[in-house]
Amino acid sequence: MKDRITIEPGKRSGQPCIRNLRITVWDVLGWLGSGKSKKQILHDYPELEPADFLAVFEFASRVGRRVAL
Repeated sequence: MKDRITIEPGKRSGQPCIRNLRITVWDVLGWLGSGKSKKQILHDYPELEPADFLAVFEFASRVGRRVAL
């Protein structure tokens, strides 16, 4: 799953993107959080693949574990 998330310094300010696209992990999480279904997101962004969601969740869970409150 890690190879689906890419980080390039000049793309989207170095944010983690999905497969070198300009769609970030945070974009996908925001769409899901606002109530969009995976099916709706895939329809709106046909360049995404169903397996990208698992990569987004896995990445966010790893990053979230490093947050100190």
